[in-house]
Amino acid sequence: MASSKEIRGKIKSVENTKKITKAMEMVAASKMRKAQERMRAARPYAEKIGNIAAELAKANPEYRHPFLVKNEGAKAVGMVVVTTDKGLCGGLNTNLLRAATAKLKEVDAAGQTAEVVAIGGKGFGFMNRIGAKVVAHATQLGDQPHIETLIGPVKVLLDAYAEGKLSAVYLCYTQFINTMKQEVKVHQLLPLKASELATATAEAKPAHSWDYIYEPDAATVIDELLVRYSEALVYQAVAENMASEQSARMVAMKAATDNAGNLINELKLVYNKTRQAAITKELSEIVGGAAAVG
Repeated sequence: MASSKEIRGKIKSVENTKKITKAMEMVAASKMRKAQERMRAARPYAEKIGNIAAELAKANPEYRHPFLVKNEGAKAVGMVVVTTDKGLCGGLNTNLLRAATAKLKEVDAAGQTAEVVAIGGKGFGFMNRIGAKVVAHATQLGDQPHIETLIGPVKVLLDAYAEGKLSAVYLCYTQFINTMKQEVKVHQLLPLKASELATATAEAKPAHSWDYIYEPDAATVIDELLVRYSEALVYQAVAENMASEQSARMVAMKAATDNAGNLINELKLVYNKTRQAAITKELSEIVGGAAAVG
């Protein structure tokens, strides 16, 4: 059995850990609210730009943007993997990277190669370790995603698809459902599906169609719009992932704090038993010594 001094040292150590996890839980709760507000603010923009892109694509059927056309002959697939920069957020990154690995195996089984863009330090490190071809990455995003930081790496895959080098581009991220639930999504980013573009417009389909006037021309407007739409989807995915990260970290740190409290109670019980046994032993020795003297 450990001595009283050793048990006191363990109790002190666990108490210090509990203070850290409690502080991290409170910080994550504060950041979570801001991340959720940012994520919810980005959703209407992504929906509206999707509606506009769908309307323009239908209004000008003679022009087909490369993002709407499937590249049948391409032997490579692009993947954008969105993870966190920091750990201590439960199984968030593990679940996402498991899904991304399954997709990579599926691509490999189909006889294709994969080109990966890693957003977040955890995903970047993991993809390098498993030997995936990482063509671009963005790390150290901070607590707030900036579209200009994301455009550069993602544009590598968008340009490769437009040139016909990739057959598809997939987006892997964690979607925020609620504080207790986050869901891994492997979403096809390119080619853009007309059904997904028109999801919201299908609910309230107008009885007439508009005749648009394009300035400078239809091709330029649709090109720019679809690139912006693709970038908006990536930004939305990063915003969802950040909200999921803070929620998962808050839950994980609360569980760690509760576990530390339980461990402290158990150690205190062991300490009291050890102390009681030591006192009983001393009393026995005193009584025994007194009897021997008498």
